[in-house]
Amino acid sequence: MLTFFLLSGGSLWLFSEFFLSLLEKMQAQEILRMLRLPELGDLSQFFRSLSATTLVSMGALAAILAYWFTHRPKALQPPCNLLMQSEEVEGSGGARRSVIGDSQQLFTHYYDDARTMYEVFRRGLRISGNGPCLGFRNPKQPYQWLSYQEVADRAEFLGSGLLQHNCKPCTDQFIGVFAQNRPEWIIAELACYTYSMVVVPLYDTLGPGAVRYIINTADISTVIVDKPQKAVVLLEHVERKETPGLKLIILMEPFEEALKDRGQECGVVIKSMQDVEDCGQQNHCDPVPPKPSDLSIVCFTSGTTGNPKGAMLTHGNVVADFSGFLKVTEDDVLISFLPLAHMFERVIQSVVYCHGGRVGFFQGDIRLLSDDMKALCPTIFPVVPRLLNRMYDKIFSQADTPLKRWLLEFAAKRKQAEVRSGIIRNDSIWDELFFNKVQASLGGCVRMIVTGAAPASPTVLGFLRAALGCQVYEGYGQTECTAGCTFTTPGDWTSGHVGAPLPCNHIKLVDVEELNYWTSKGEGEICVRGPNVFKGYLKDPERTKEALDDDGWLHTGDIGKWLPTGTLKIIDRKKHIFKLAQGEYVAPEMIENIYIRSEPVAQVYVHGDSLKAFLVGIVVPDPEVMPSWAQKRGIEGTYAELCTNKELKKAILEDMLRLGKESGLHSFEQVKAIHIHSDMFSVQNGLLTPTLKAKRPELREYFKKQIEELYSTSM
Repeated sequence: MLTFFLLSGGSLWLFSEFFLSLLEKMQAQEILRMLRLPELGDLSQFFRSLSATTLVSMGALAAILAYWFTHRPKALQPPCNLLMQSEEVEGSGGARRSVIGDSQQLFTHYYDDARTMYEVFRRGLRISGNGPCLGFRNPKQPYQWLSYQEVADRAEFLGSGLLQHNCKPCTDQFIGVFAQNRPEWIIAELACYTYSMVVVPLYDTLGPGAVRYIINTADISTVIVDKPQKAVVLLEHVERKETPGLKLIILMEPFEEALKDRGQECGVVIKSMQDVEDCGQQNHCDPVPPKPSDLSIVCFTSGTTGNPKGAMLTHGNVVADFSGFLKVTEDDVLISFLPLAHMFERVIQSVVYCHGGRVGFFQGDIRLLSDDMKALCPTIFPVVPRLLNRMYDKIFSQADTPLKRWLLEFAAKRKQAEVRSGIIRNDSIWDELFFNKVQASLGGCVRMIVTGAAPASPTVLGFLRAALGCQVYEGYGQTECTAGCTFTTPGDWTSGHVGAPLPCNHIKLVDVEELNYWTSKGEGEICVRGPNVFKGYLKDPERTKEALDDDGWLHTGDIGKWLPTGTLKIIDRKKHIFKLAQGEYVAPEMIENIYIRSEPVAQVYVHGDSLKAFLVGIVVPDPEVMPSWAQKRGIEGTYAELCTNKELKKAILEDMLRLGKESGLHSFEQVKAIHIHSDMFSVQNGLLTPTLKAKRPELREYFKKQIEELYSTSM
């Protein structure tokens, strides 16, 4: 079908696309010379000598030109000069700030009537005209919606019901929420904000030890859960006298009477969320709204070592962080599947509520996400780079012949040329031929993708900006600065950086002597200060002092570099640095980010030892990509067989070393040997944090035997 298109009438479109791309780079006289036409002054004599066929051809060309000039897409106008996206703050020791908005003052809020999370939702209720707010669906069914007023009413009823169950309307009252993304999560959160209580999310995947630690550290007496299984987990802690302060469990879903009896035996009241709402409706209390300086959420970061750290974030922190960094309308729809227990998802949702938009929740199964998106047709799609990588790999895995791959790459380059000129669209001939299916798999309406939480590959970002035909933004930050502290500027579709400082914070770099990073060269540890920076870790002054210095600067532990455009590039990580036997410092995460670009590699763990002179690695191949990659090299077999194939291991290592060399790695930064592991690192097997970061101590222990073998056989 595609070949027929190229050889028949479709060739005119392809020719016109190629020809018109030249118009952007050439002047009129240059085009005439290219076509071997005379100069403009000789045109009268020239036209008298033309044949009828030539005139018809030129008429067709003129028609193409006229159509193009009247329908040519317009570039997005950036809000600032993209060659100077940040500027130095006078007398600040090199700190930089955004040039967007009133750069003399850091943003604390964008709307005067939305300075707390409670006011943010009330604003959405007002400007939406009580429009649809929270969406959910059952399998193979359309989305159902709760209106803004329904959500607000249920939040007041639930909050009033909590007050009837010994909760206090103040910031000393911490309420645990232990649930997957769903409308009741937001209702529970809003109930807390309506009465100045504090939300403490409990992660689905943190593990029983961490859940117990959080409940005790935050003195949580009430937990709202989604499923009876989680209530059982909490009751087991109480029965073992591990969480003596837990007194009330509220369930979103139906449960059996036996569960209530079991709770009664150990002194825990178990009630349905509906019962608590009914109680609150009968005993309604007027809202007790919080102040911007009041605590809103304690978000425990999983960390790679030790107990979780409870980052204390105020209403003002959250509102400041999202002020002015996304332009959203009440027509926008967000798909919610990233964990609500993390601030990245919380902040983006807050933007939507503030502008009266809609949030539709996935069914709870990531395998059904595409089906949910087709039913919801979202316009905003928050993602993590790992998902973008899989989208990229899947698109290219379907181009299973050299011709198909060449055509796909050619189409992507044509679209990327438009992106570089500021044009983002999904209605070009290339979209019709190549990219409309992948766009349809996301619902067909996505206009904005926001990614963060981990480094994103410039190659993947560049390709997907073209293929998906939508704006793709990348942010950088951490829980301690609420979520983000930099964000790519609209109109800047270059890759390899994380944008300029947000209008709510300043950023400076400080010297890292042991790694040879110096601010005099525009490099150093990234530090953040502003109204989005947290107040410290709950009941943990020692680690608070490590993170916040006396001047209020948050030390992130990441190494950054200022680019000439005033944007920030993440180049290294201060933590997880180790020294090899010859005295060289190595940053394994930087090396892993290079090796992960190898086509057959899905995950990689780089290990070093101060008693050894070289690095080794554990590699998990991509089960979707590796078989075809191996087949091209004449290696056949099932995924399990390929993972034990020595020739394939050698080929993968060679490809990783090639990428390392192209990226400028020193010889001591390259792995000398690898072990192929067939099972993915995951949260479930304890090798990844809930934010999908590698748990390095656990990985080291898990692969202890393989690491020892790699060193013993590679000496």
